[in-house]
Amino acid sequence: MLTENRIMLYRLAPQFGRWGELLRMIRRAFASMDGVIDPPSSVHRLTEDGLRQRAEDEIGIVALMDQDIVGCVFLAEKDDHLYLGKLAVDPGKHGHGIGRRLVVHAEEIARTAGKTALELQTRIELTANHAAFDRLGFVETERTAHAGFDRPTTITMRKRFV
Repeated sequence: MLTENRIMLYRLAPQFGRWGELLRMIRRAFASMDGVIDPPSSVHRLTEDGLRQRAEDEIGIVALMDQDIVGCVFLAEKDDHLYLGKLAVDPGKHGHGIGRRLVVHAEEIARTAGKTALELQTRIELTANHAAFDRLGFVETERTAHAGFDRPTTITMRKRFV
């Protein structure tokens, strides 16, 4: 658990009782992408049970502010890095450093696990996200296309550390 600016970070456990609230926050965070990215976000296929299962398979971190769910990230262990998935901040709480706190905490977890990097993917169209991740020390490493697309749809970004 970390605390700063009334933001507290907790590791998700399968018995977490607020899966519906978490799902609604993630959907709010990704809603601005609707009609912007192609193909549409996989967030539309998320369910409460899917989030619960993800917390069993990965490291889930939830950010609370005054007991309200305001952010999250899921970390999947890979050979040399942790993959950041479903990094989300409630749109009404932007500007509080929640996303930065989640990424910094993910880096601490990765270092403790002996990993040398964090990696994430962001959509080509989301240039503000590219800039935000760049400010956090991530660099573009690759562009890939979703199945059925003849153009890149995703940028892979990596932050290395030692």
